[in-house]
Amino acid sequence: MKILYFGDVVGRAGRDVLVGRLPEIRQRLSVDFVVANGENAAGGFGITEKIAEEFYGAGVDCIVLGNHSFDQKEIMPYLEKDARMLRPLNYPKDTPGRGASAFKIRSGKSILVMQVMGRLFMDPLDDPFAAVEKMLATAKLGKKYDAILVDIHGEITSEKMSMGHFCDGRVSAVVGSHTHVPTADAQIFPGGTAYQTDAGMCGDYNSVIGMEKDEPLRRFTRKIAGGRFTPATGEGTACGIFIETDDKTGLAKYIAPLRVGGRLIECWPETA
Repeated sequence: MKILYFGDVVGRAGRDVLVGRLPEIRQRLSVDFVVANGENAAGGFGITEKIAEEFYGAGVDCIVLGNHSFDQKEIMPYLEKDARMLRPLNYPKDTPGRGASAFKIRSGKSILVMQVMGRLFMDPLDDPFAAVEKMLATAKLGKKYDAILVDIHGEITSEKMSMGHFCDGRVSAVVGSHTHVPTADAQIFPGGTAYQTDAGMCGDYNSVIGMEKDEPLRRFTRKIAGGRFTPATGEGTACGIFIETDDKTGLAKYIAPLRVGGRLIECWPETA
């Protein structure tokens, strides 16, 4: 199975590059399943139903969120009815929506996608490791599911990497999100799980993690807030991760970064 994961989509620049380039990318890489993190898609904070439908129309199969899951209040009822959109699994029990969902691809194979949020320098949620362990107690790779993807949304590289090793051999891939900068550690762990600490973002990199520079600089240099953060509006780069799994085991046999458009050096997986 060929899986493509896109990092946090930030504002209109991120939406435009994702929606504009995705059909070409899916065709060129013969992708079976696409996941995109949409938690910053609506003006940098949350996502709306309209934006979600735009993503699905462009070829996204699953949208994952994060700490900005509920910034747009209108999304709460949509989360309840749309099994393709996931908020972190380790939110409290009665939180709207779901943290994991299973999908069938055209070939009939199945993929389970789950998202958890880290706890270091993030909201104090339930234990993400316990949440994943509970899911994996019954979600068996290569038996119940042909592929399993875990998104860990967090600030700290060590927490994300620990989740990767925690899941090694039991899931197809563990991918980090939230910090908006693509890391250079794409690899397959000894047990066969593909891993990258952060996928980066889809957005304008002439910015501070996707936001116009003036306000972040003001806060760092003067310690005074002058207004809201607003997404940068220059040409966006789509940053993602391409993963290919073994049809027999569900474990990874290839992982590589993808970067197209905007300011960053273009990078395509070798299978392209």
